[in-house]
Amino acid sequence: MRFGVIGHKGRMGEALAAAITEAGHTLQVGVDAGGDPEPLACQCDVLVDFSAPAALAANLSAARAAGIPILIGTTGLGEEHVVMLAEAAKVVPVLQTGNFSLGVTLLAHLVREAASRLGPDWDIEVLEMHHRMKVDAPSGTARLLGEAAAQARGISLPDHMESGRHGMTGARREGAIGFATLRGGTVAGEHSVIFAGPSERLTLSHSAEDRMIFARGAVKAAEWLRGKPAGRYTMEDVLGL
Repeated sequence: MRFGVIGHKGRMGEALAAAITEAGHTLQVGVDAGGDPEPLACQCDVLVDFSAPAALAANLSAARAAGIPILIGTTGLGEEHVVMLAEAAKVVPVLQTGNFSLGVTLLAHLVREAASRLGPDWDIEVLEMHHRMKVDAPSGTARLLGEAAAQARGISLPDHMESGRHGMTGARREGAIGFATLRGGTVAGEHSVIFAGPSERLTLSHSAEDRMIFARGAVKAAEWLRGKPAGRYTMEDVLGL
């Protein structure tokens, strides 16, 4: 496959370039901030976007114009970006995720299972830690895990999310999904989802030891996405969960 990488000079872009070569594919070309993704898309079989939320509209437009699949690993997306993704998915295959790791994908599946089977008297807290250079919080992966828990309980994550607790916050709100964020050092990614019930706790965790796990997961997802009809896909689809 011929890959086009948007954000190819960033840390994830460099890891992706290595994973593409490792898997026997070709990094056809890449663009960064200020570059035009449309000429790139015309030369490729798939686009992978690890850039910034502000670039999403142009990147989706390039994939639509070329008629090729696009994978999006950009984090920090808002509700307006969700609408953009849905519109693009009417024309081309779109896979967007907060984390391309196969282990995290399975973790989200287990979180969904636990949240659906444990009652509302089990409180849910999401804890994450990343390197000091990460600019968004909570991480896209933390949000992905929180969303898995919320979906399993039939609630809206934005309406039940609690983060940045400070001062006299009062008792924990019933049904809340809490988020705690740590930053420091060179941590690639640590995520835990804690289910705290009456007199017992269940913790589901994942540790990323190397950024290459995300890059390899993205390549695997691109291989799976090729030839699929237009639509919105997830990493759980890739693993057949």
